[in-house]
Order: sequence, then C-alpha cells, then structure tokens
Amino acid sequence: MDDLVRCPWVDPGKPDYVAYHDTEWGVPVRDDRTMFEFLTLEAAQAGLSWYTILRRREGYRRAFEGFDPEKVARFDETRQALLLADASIIRNRAKIASAINNARAFLRVREEFGSFCDYIWRFVDGRPRVNVIHTLADYPTTSPEAELLSRDLRQRGFTFMGPTIVYAHMQATGLVNDHSVDCFRRQEIIAAG
Repeated sequence: MDDLVRCPWVDPGKPDYVAYHDTEWGVPVRDDRTMFEFLTLEAAQAGLSWYTILRRREGYRRAFEGFDPEKVARFDETRQALLLADASIIRNRAKIASAINNARAFLRVREEFGSFCDYIWRFVDGRPRVNVIHTLADYPTTSPEAELLSRDLRQRGFTFMGPTIVYAHMQATGLVNDHSVDCFRRQEIIAAG
C-alpha cells in the first residue's frame, strides 16, 4: 500500500474499495447515466454496506443494461423475475421494483428539467458543498439539502430515497465533498472545480 492519507472509512485491505475512493467517491457527476447508476446502487444499499454493493457493481451493470434509464424503465414482470434469480445482484423484490420505478421517475425529471443533473445540482446551488471532516464521528448521515432533495424525489415518485440514502448519494456523486481534511483527494477535487 502507498503512503497516501485517505478518508478514515477506507479499508486499506480492500484494493477495490481504495480504488473507488481514489477515483470516484466525491467526484462531481454531471452525466445523467452515471447519476442514475449511483441512484440505483445507493437504493440497493439500503440496510447493507456500500462494499457489499460495490462488489456486485458489475453484476448490476449487466443486469440493469449499463444503467440506461430508458431500458430499465421498460422492464416488465418477466424481466423482474429474471432479476430476482440473478445471483450477481441483491435479489430483493422491493429493491428491484424500486430500481424500475425510479428509472421511470428519473425520465420524468429529465423531461421536465432537460437533464437529471440540472435538477439535482439545484439543491446545492450548482456547486459542491465542502464539509470539514477530521474523524469518522464527523461524517454526517444527512443534511438539510439531503432532506429537501429526499422529500422532492419522493414527491416525484422515487422510492428507497430517504434522507440517509440521498446524503450517501450526494457524497458519492460529489454534490458534497466529504473527504477528510487530511485526505489527499479533498484538495484535488476542490482544485478540479
């Protein structure tokens, strides 16, 4: 392992977790398909660890058509049954139904706002919020913005989008920069603007 300082939640014994932290977590996402991928994965995470989902990410990519929301929105009961039998993803009926439902809601939001990213970035005035994190205890599990976004998403028909899941989504997609103050990625992401 290198000698870079990372966020305190990163397990240095899991190279895939380290790579996710170093290359993706907290990087501002402005692409709708990537945003849909994270929404789907965060909803699947409910009640589980992120690492459990991260290890199944390729299975999710395959099962959910590369996270193409238009294709996922057309999944029918036959496709849901196939997904329930797919051991490469979390086989939870409610979460699978939620992913399909959320794809449909995602498309409605995109239609209204031109892009889903235009919609979601409004909740942080278009710029990442930067928090001051020193220890694991400093990490918030939600924020006023996450609570507003969660409420708005649910009003728009999204499911599995409570404030905690939404905050995790905001962290993952860079709406919030929660890299710890000593983490090497914090300043890199801030400098990238």
